[in-house]
Amino acid sequence: MVATPLAPPTEIIHLSGISWQTYETLLQELSDRRLRLTYNRGTLEIMAPSPEHERFKKVTGRFVETIAEELDIRIEPLGSATFKRPKLSGAEPDECFYFRNIDAVRGKKRLDLNNDPAPDLAIEIDVTSSSKNRLQVYADLGVAEVWIYDGESLSIQQLQNNAYVSSPTSQLFPNIPISGITGFLQQATTEDYLTLVKAFRTWVRSQIGK
Repeated sequence: MVATPLAPPTEIIHLSGISWQTYETLLQELSDRRLRLTYNRGTLEIMAPSPEHERFKKVTGRFVETIAEELDIRIEPLGSATFKRPKLSGAEPDECFYFRNIDAVRGKKRLDLNNDPAPDLAIEIDVTSSSKNRLQVYADLGVAEVWIYDGESLSIQQLQNNAYVSSPTSQLFPNIPISGITGFLQQATTEDYLTLVKAFRTWVRSQIGK
């Protein structure tokens, strides 16, 4: 087992040669700690989210909910729930949402991807780490769309033939321009939270009306 810390070293650790059983054990042992674990074919990433990371995570998730509200689309948010493809991949998204399969998961205390559908949308905040390796995990899990924000731009990745390809639009909100969302995310560190959400809602309504 080899540990390779990334910068900043107090926030992210990569471990290789980790068994699936070790990953499962760590999930149980660390369940009450604010740590995020991602498993990909024997490689484990452990991250302690920074305030910057959590800020963008919260705002991006709220924006998704706001768009769904204004479009009157049913949505089921499951936050950073753990999703696993046994002995292969496991992840805790920054935020995740169901749109198309809400009835299949609503009210369940545990989800088994052998029987239950994966989230339709996962959000990744890349301000302190790269989601490049996690995209393979999301492909294994079958997540249809991943939004990635790196502090400067928001990109949309859509699952096609078990791999992700970049898209200029979201399949969930095809009429909402992604560049506009990026502009609001860039204000998250300077604007009051609720003031920003209200401004975003007004913008969404203007896009719907076009």
